[in-house]
Amino acid sequence: MILQRIKSEGLAHNSYFLASGNEAIVIDPRRDCQVYLDLAEKYGNVIMHVFETHCNEDYLSGSIELENLTGADIYHGPGLEWKFGNTLADGEEFRLGKIRIRALHTPGHTDESTSFIVYDSVSGSQPVMVFTGDTLFVNEVGRTDLCGPGEAQRLAANLFESIFGRLLPLGDGVIVLPAHGAGSVCGASIGDREETSLGIERLLNPALQARNKEDFIKRKIAERMEKPPYFDNMARDNREGPPLLGYMPVPVPLMPNDFRYEVQKAETVLVDASAPAAFGGAHIKGSYNLALPILPIYAGWVLPYDAPLLLVLQDPSHLDQVARHLLRVGYDNITGYLKGGVESWYNTGLPVEHLPVLTVQELRVLIESRSPMTVLDVRTQAEWEQGRIEGAMHKFVGHLKEGVEDIPARIPVATTCSVGNRASLAASILLQENSRDVYNVLGSMKAWTAAGYPVVKDPVAVSR
Repeated sequence: MILQRIKSEGLAHNSYFLASGNEAIVIDPRRDCQVYLDLAEKYGNVIMHVFETHCNEDYLSGSIELENLTGADIYHGPGLEWKFGNTLADGEEFRLGKIRIRALHTPGHTDESTSFIVYDSVSGSQPVMVFTGDTLFVNEVGRTDLCGPGEAQRLAANLFESIFGRLLPLGDGVIVLPAHGAGSVCGASIGDREETSLGIERLLNPALQARNKEDFIKRKIAERMEKPPYFDNMARDNREGPPLLGYMPVPVPLMPNDFRYEVQKAETVLVDASAPAAFGGAHIKGSYNLALPILPIYAGWVLPYDAPLLLVLQDPSHLDQVARHLLRVGYDNITGYLKGGVESWYNTGLPVEHLPVLTVQELRVLIESRSPMTVLDVRTQAEWEQGRIEGAMHKFVGHLKEGVEDIPARIPVATTCSVGNRASLAASILLQENSRDVYNVLGSMKAWTAAGYPVVKDPVAVSR
């Protein structure tokens, strides 16, 4: 048996390549799927099937891409009107060399969610591993809010039955292979440990310590997670079939004057993937600062899908990573990137804009001196409740574009988040209003707490 986990950084997405004999399957493939073809060539396998654990919301699936390239058959779970592939029956089985794979319908995260149990004849008749998709993670379970509050209780009840009635009875020694790791928005607090089993999760997973079904449902309904607007686009395309790539497109390099010509087009959107400190030093006016760590998740919050994108890179070696991040969440219309980065832009005599930065020590002095300033915290509601700077204003960065008018316009604004990446994105949004006096707080709450400065917590958060 050959098992390979393929990680898509940023989205914290896991896909899997599983082979036995000369045959292989792929579970939950990403859109840029050459990696699976390379593995099949490396190990001498033919990719026979593609299994989807559910209709993913946070990235575009590569199933149709793989089908087009290899002729593999696509399979996914019941409970959804798929426009492609084959719908599995609960308990349907497949043979793969010495491996037997059984589909296990595990609704809850979504109605069609399906896990895949693996039996290895070399090891005996008991299951050895299970691909759980977004049903069960390390230290967490899947979110149940994506269909709206009216469906949350029903889905939470289904998730309880799927985990306690279907997955855990498989046995404590069964290895768990989830579709996401730490950092994914598909679970509230997924652990950063990569290896786990049903027994470990039964003992240590906080969500599985519920006293009963009602307690489990109450916990799930109490969760407050942001739903990115692009989730609906991804779910629709993954249900109907994403557009084919055929190959990995490479954005074209543009010299500064050619880049300026494209910038001047009204519909064009500028994406600067530089780190916050570099963006603060010099950037092209009107850019969105989507640093690499937040690009895959937060692009869908601020970038329109119908506009051509222009890229500014801190380092040319980042091009492939930035392009893949965008393609995985459906941004195919990339006009090109600035050759030589922002340095080539200002060396050509073209104007740049600055984003002043503050250290937490400087912010502390300003607060204590009662200088007029809005400290704007752009983290999620859950992060805000766990600890914030006293007197700060809260507006989640994903809602800032539509809520800019809520931010006082005539006094300086210092943006904060967890480490500064989302704060710099927020500042870049605010800078698009010419009258704004904006600062980004480097290190943000991580630096603030490391410096020993006080935080305020909600009573509810303290009691959790």
